[in-house]
Amino acid sequence: MKAILFDHDGTLINSEAVHFALWQQVLSPFNVTLTEQYYNSVMAGIPVPQNAIDAVRDFNLPITAKDLAESKQLLTKEHLMKAPFPLMPGADETLKRCKEKGHRIAIVTGGSRLSVMRTIECYGYEEIIECVVAVEDVEHSKPAPDCYLKALQEMGISASEAMAVEDTEHGLKAAVTAGLRCVAIPTIQSESHDFSAASARFASLTDWVSAEITPL
Repeated sequence: MKAILFDHDGTLINSEAVHFALWQQVLSPFNVTLTEQYYNSVMAGIPVPQNAIDAVRDFNLPITAKDLAESKQLLTKEHLMKAPFPLMPGADETLKRCKEKGHRIAIVTGGSRLSVMRTIECYGYEEIIECVVAVEDVEHSKPAPDCYLKALQEMGISASEAMAVEDTEHGLKAAVTAGLRCVAIPTIQSESHDFSAASARFASLTDWVSAEITPL
């Protein structure tokens, strides 16, 4: 195995709770009470533009999906300018262990490039992350495989030479459809998702890196 392609939100950074709160703020003026159940089943792991389409449809909102998405993206940008999202437990050690073992590392996300770059810059991962594919870089984001296919192309490797690490069913589908072996590490938000297509499932990054990276 030459490379490991990590998802970002929910896998490397602990952002889902923040995204949930920001979506609550965006939808509040429309008298919508966003529940955790709806967010976890419909929105978690899905890019903002599709989140907006789903919300406009499901809550019958008097706004275009494009404008709703822009409102959410603006709030997210304001948040990120103050501070990056916190890392998931074990993320720092996992990235460094993978690098020490000689694996090439990419971040493949349905989120924004700004969010990833803030993670890289603020936590000092410039020498660890060699490739970033974000929502802006593909026409169809997760659960479509385009983002993973683009990362493989940019890194000059085949799917058989890499693996993915994801926390949602949608991200898992993107990776598997691209031909990648994918490990699932669910969060509280995604624990009810269908991970039957995953090659393995772990409770945390620490458990995964201990089981799969140390022996290589």
